[in-house]
Amino acid sequence: MQTDTHFSRTVVGLGILGVILALVTVAVVLLREHAPGDMIPGFLVGLGIGVAGALVMAWRVFRRPERASTFERAWTQTGDEREDTLLTRALAVVGLASLPLVGITTLAIGFGAEAPMVMTL
Repeated sequence: MQTDTHFSRTVVGLGILGVILALVTVAVVLLREHAPGDMIPGFLVGLGIGVAGALVMAWRVFRRPERASTFERAWTQTGDEREDTLLTRALAVVGLASLPLVGITTLAIGFGAEAPMVMTL
């Protein structure tokens, strides 16, 4: 039974990596065609950092779940109902706070503030 679980995790993991690779390929081709300047290296570096973080998080959850953080267990859907509730509420707060912030950002750009500075803040 353990072998079947390990095999299915491996197949799912390889499938997810294949989908990510296909999406990255499409994004790089579209950036090469339409993006201004040298956006491709920045995109690939940011993507690499994000993928590395996700892999470290998954490794921690599957190898030593007792040492993983609440966020890691909730995000990978391996946590209990308390961690799922905590993640749901945290994402709800972020979602509620984002709407007024987007409005303020839009107004600031509309009144002449420089867009890169506003988006960074």
